Amino acid sequence: MARRGSRSNNLVVPQANAALQQLKLEAAQELGVTMPQDGYMGNYTSRETGSLGGYITKRLVQLAEQSLSGRSSL
Repeated sequence: MARRGSRSNNLVVPQANAALQQLKLEAAQELGVTMPQDGYMGNYTSRETGSLGGYITKRLVQLAEQSLSGRSSL
């Protein structure tokens, strides 16, 4: 069982961590979700975390599509 605040997922490319954190903060800001200072989101509703995760996934797919098509406008 995972401990409070521990991460069970590992990044395939650890160097991407900073960019992913920035994307998470931008997504939260756009959706009006306040990110906790300690990073623990266990007190958030499933709707809040699901909306945030869905938005991030959508944005990552857009970035991948742009990359594959040769356009790199962020």
